[in-house]
Amino acid sequence: MTTNIKIFLKLLLIVFLAVCLFKMPYGYYQFVRYMGMVLFILFAYDERKKEDKTVMIVWLLCAVLLNPFIKIALGRTIWNVIDIILSLILSYSIKQDLAIRKK
Repeated sequence: MTTNIKIFLKLLLIVFLAVCLFKMPYGYYQFVRYMGMVLFILFAYDERKKEDKTVMIVWLLCAVLLNPFIKIALGRTIWNVIDIILSLILSYSIKQDLAIRKK
């Protein structure tokens, strides 16, 4: 996957996670769970060829956290904190992607 596509998908996921901070219909949160799980698995798959597997493991843990099949029941406040943390992780990852692209 090209760096531009990765950055775009990460930005898209950040936006969807930020919207989760507002009161939305339950279906929206389900959609974000599916989309987040798929994208985090895609990011992990993209990291598999690197020697350091730390980032791949982080993406896989994020996918497990968001998975819509075996739901982790947390309160709305905790999910909002998780959404913010995931957005920060994705933002940092974008910064790293941009640094690599400049090389």
